[in-house]
Amino acid sequence: MDIRRATTVAELLAAQHLYDGPAREEWAFRFLAAHGHLMLVAYVDGVPAGFVSGIEMLHPDKGTEMCLYELSVDAAYRRRGIGRALTEALAAVARERGCYDMWVGVERDNDAAMATYRSAGACEDGVFAMLTWKFGARP
Repeated sequence: MDIRRATTVAELLAAQHLYDGPAREEWAFRFLAAHGHLMLVAYVDGVPAGFVSGIEMLHPDKGTEMCLYELSVDAAYRRRGIGRALTEALAAVARERGCYDMWVGVERDNDAAMATYRSAGACEDGVFAMLTWKFGARP
């Protein structure tokens, strides 16, 4: 397994089978151009097998933290440590960038995600509710 930061639109599009839906070239370009957005892709035999995306969040009184935005591993490659390795790689990038912590929101009944994040060193930090504002149909 080889984990590399995606730096081109082509790399983001090549990993789209791991996303919830098809990627759009214009959004991939914007993602790469946005400061603090990054995606790490795990390759097995040259094929994208998983990814983790992160977003640096900055606040005047807190400094910078990393939000683990999304983690996905192709079904054919699960239970091989790829999710843990991707999470650990994102944490390493966060440390290198001077982030004071990294966090992720996860549904409590998502046993696989909870186990992955715990195996990568995360610990629970209380219970919270996630509220959303809907602004229209998602493309």
